[in-house]
Amino acid sequence: MSAYQALYRKYRPQTFDDVSGQAAVTQTLKTQLITGKMSHAYLFTGSRGTGKTSCAKILAKAVNCLNPDNGNPCNCCEACRAIDSGSCMDVLEIDAASNNGVDNVRDLRDDAIYTPSQVKMRVYIIDEVHMLSISAFNALLKIIEEPPEHLLFILATTELHKVPATILSRCQRFSFRRISQEDIAARLQYVAYQENIDLDDGAARVLARLADGGMRDGLSLLDQCASASTGELTAERVYACLGIAGEQKCGEMMGYIANHDTKSALELFNRLYTEGKDLSAMLDEMACLTRDLLVIKTAGNGGIAMLSGVASDKEALELTKQLSSAELVRMMNLIQATLAGFTRSASRRMDAELCILELCQPELSLDAKALNARLTRLEEQLKSGSFVAAKPAKAAPAPAEEDYDDDRPPLPADEDAPPLAEEPPAPAQSEAPMGFWSDLCGAVRKELKPPAFGFFTASPNAPVQGVLTGGRLELRCSNTFIAETIDKADILEVVSRKAGAILGKPVQAVAVDLSARPAGNPRMEQLMNFGRAHRDIVKIKNN
Repeated sequence: MSAYQALYRKYRPQTFDDVSGQAAVTQTLKTQLITGKMSHAYLFTGSRGTGKTSCAKILAKAVNCLNPDNGNPCNCCEACRAIDSGSCMDVLEIDAASNNGVDNVRDLRDDAIYTPSQVKMRVYIIDEVHMLSISAFNALLKIIEEPPEHLLFILATTELHKVPATILSRCQRFSFRRISQEDIAARLQYVAYQENIDLDDGAARVLARLADGGMRDGLSLLDQCASASTGELTAERVYACLGIAGEQKCGEMMGYIANHDTKSALELFNRLYTEGKDLSAMLDEMACLTRDLLVIKTAGNGGIAMLSGVASDKEALELTKQLSSAELVRMMNLIQATLAGFTRSASRRMDAELCILELCQPELSLDAKALNARLTRLEEQLKSGSFVAAKPAKAAPAPAEEDYDDDRPPLPADEDAPPLAEEPPAPAQSEAPMGFWSDLCGAVRKELKPPAFGFFTASPNAPVQGVLTGGRLELRCSNTFIAETIDKADILEVVSRKAGAILGKPVQAVAVDLSARPAGNPRMEQLMNFGRAHRDIVKIKNN
């Protein structure tokens, strides 16, 4: 039984026509082979998995092929078979990552002067050439500049900026571009057909997107998913096999963030975490979706070609209506910072949860980017006319006395029952002089620190409103969080001191939580409290 061979090795291109997505490079090399205008040194550069090493091996076969076919090697002659099997001593593939010393290059230079013994030209393929040391590059300079006629150098690298300019000037440089998702998906469908893999179109698109422009990565992912799943390979099975959240869940999470629905977003995150989804992959998908939304938001229809394909156009258009450009930039920075911190994090889950919490609630952060995002959102809502100010809830009118008719017998008299509370008086009007509150806010903000100083503004819709009655200044807070923040001795002391200085008399500041007051009809609330108290007293007496 023969050993299993990985798909990316089994389906490595054997001719220039088999190479996907690099027509500019392959056509130029074929033309040079046909016309005989070959260079003595080539430099192939580009990202991983784009065909650099494959083209180097094809070129090595083509220059030595006995029966070339329109610039392509025949793959049938003795020279082609020897190069494919690795038995040809005149075609050497060197890994510069492990042979990067000056001594290795000197040995190569000494051997290169000998004429080939099996084929027409001696070919040196140096992969990852940027790993060579400076002294090794210097030792390579002379022979690359003036090599013997029988010698051909093919250098390959993924980091062009690390190759010295003296080497670049002596080589013909070919840049391998990232392979498009359409080309990768088509190649995956071809390989799946040859291997009897039932590959769904949606799964092929997902694998092509995850390959990020590298054909080798796409074939490796297909190999992994096909071996882990039986039957039809769908997009859902690809997500389950690779441990990623997927487009639908990513779009659902972004929808919760756009609606500031923190509860639903955290519940979805917990469900995905329980299912074993990779947190880095999840945040990376969210970053890709945020990037796509930002492209659509800023470039419009012209940016559709730049999308990564994480979400459909319909979903993206809906989300761009809810999120401003400033919000998307803030979200992108926050996600990227969280991903960067994963390498030194003690708890990735906690970091991811905090990231989602801040994405849903930008008011938790008081930095300039968060404030700008919130202001930009309000500006866009005002421009579109979708902003509607919340109207204060009106208290229900007190029912007339005759509305309380009841057929049930009256409650028995009880001397221990608490008396009915009197109607609470109407809220007292502030006795402060004109401009007192704005002057006080300006004076207080100079001494207080965040977040307390941000609550003291002269706006009519400010979260804290001051009501002065005699020597008592009520700081009426709109919710419990603000009341707890302000109800501290040092803060109240600053407010009391500044208010007394403005009015010229002692003032005592107190924090009042408006959300803790009972809403609705005060009389009905008193009756309900009395009924509950009476039932409790009866139970105690019976026991």
